[in-house]
Amino acid sequence: MAHEPRRDRDRGGSREERDSEFVDKLVHINRVAKVVKGGRRFGFAALVVVGDQKGRVGFGHGKAREVPEAIRKATDAAKRNLTRVPLREGRTLHHDVYGRHGSGRVFLRAAPAGTGIIAGGPMRAVFDTLGMQDVVAKSLGSSNPYNMVRATFDALKHQDSPRSVAARRNIKVSALQARRREGDGEAASE
Repeated sequence: MAHEPRRDRDRGGSREERDSEFVDKLVHINRVAKVVKGGRRFGFAALVVVGDQKGRVGFGHGKAREVPEAIRKATDAAKRNLTRVPLREGRTLHHDVYGRHGSGRVFLRAAPAGTGIIAGGPMRAVFDTLGMQDVVAKSLGSSNPYNMVRATFDALKHQDSPRSVAARRNIKVSALQARRREGDGEAASE
């Protein structure tokens, strides 16, 4: 009895497993028409946000003649474009932050536990896939979904954790947080 040659079954399974750890959200689909001699040719552009709900998130843009193909291209682009965002207690931002891209401007505020995600469409998709549970966000400029998503990513890029601030200032994290508590005490007494 000859047995079958061994195939790389592990590779396909591990790739599928790796892909399943990501959650993707379709933010926007745009239909565009190209006028040609015989009429119109339609194309589709998709904006997708992908994240692992543990602090990594990315967005991608894909264009194709069919909607599913545009979404697949956008999802692949988003997976290649992941960034890590430090979260406080795994649920909110460390500090308030402002982001902008073009005329899209957003303001993100850290929120106490139980607040939930208070944000408009494209920003909500980013926070859902990021795994953030409490945040208050306001879009101040353009309502264009592409600019809003890029402005949100700009804001998240400027997010600093106490650990990175302490390393940059060559002090211990505990000393940094002690100063923060002292500042809160002074603000409360005034």
